[in-house]
Amino acid sequence: MLRSMQPFNYLRPSTLSEALKLLGDHGREAKVLAGGTDLIVGMKEKGLSPRYVIDIKGIEGLDGIGYDPNEGLRIGTLATMSEVSASSCVREHYLFLAHAAGEVGSVQVRNRATIGGNLCNAAPSAETAPALLCLDAVLTVAGPKGERAVAIEEFFRGPGMTVLDGEILTGMLIPPVERKGIYIKHSPRNAMDIAVIGAAAAVTPKEGGWENVRIALGAVAPTPVRVHEAEELIRKKGQTKEAIEEAGRMAGETASPIFDVRASAEYRSEMVENLVIRALSELCDS
Repeated sequence: MLRSMQPFNYLRPSTLSEALKLLGDHGREAKVLAGGTDLIVGMKEKGLSPRYVIDIKGIEGLDGIGYDPNEGLRIGTLATMSEVSASSCVREHYLFLAHAAGEVGSVQVRNRATIGGNLCNAAPSAETAPALLCLDAVLTVAGPKGERAVAIEEFFRGPGMTVLDGEILTGMLIPPVERKGIYIKHSPRNAMDIAVIGAAAAVTPKEGGWENVRIALGAVAPTPVRVHEAEELIRKKGQTKEAIEEAGRMAGETASPIFDVRASAEYRSEMVENLVIRALSELCDS
């Protein structure tokens, strides 16, 4: 239901240090705006009413995408989903991340929504989170005490909650480890709906098998999650049909989904099993 937006102070810093000072001055009364596709919806439909909105869109240097064979893939927090999806760097080295970004909303939403905002909103259903978990992404966070690195698996604290404390996510680095992967989004209503279940898997092919096995899920737990037990199973038993089916069952049992208007918890758990089996099977065939 649409609500009347409460008055707020709009602030547009031109530098990162200025943005951090404003965030420090206004604390919990402030919200950072990157693309705004989540924040504005929250203010119009969910009763979110910050007194200060700090728009970081104009800060230079936070929107680039580039690849270095020694360092890996760097993505700035303000890179839009359209830019990530279309980037030649992303598509060449981590195609399934480009596919995940391309699953976000409509073309209009992807042209505005940022990859940093997708993560900082901390929705369990964030489309890029499972793929980034499978890629061991390391997030760069700036705060009053300087810059720090946070492994993506440690970034989420719960629905709508992250480790950020008066800080701003400035970008991410994906190590230059060869991986092929897949992201599957299941949403029974239409392609522009949020994921009811999201499943990603990635592996590094080697002679006779796989290494660096990663399996991650979205929308079936309070945060996007890795399924370590299923990963270890595939590492030990290989990519046999029996091992893949067992890994799917383990993923379904690991999930702790909610019941809502989109799907029951039982349906989500069953679909997790099916999607993980499908993802691993497609990696076998690719």
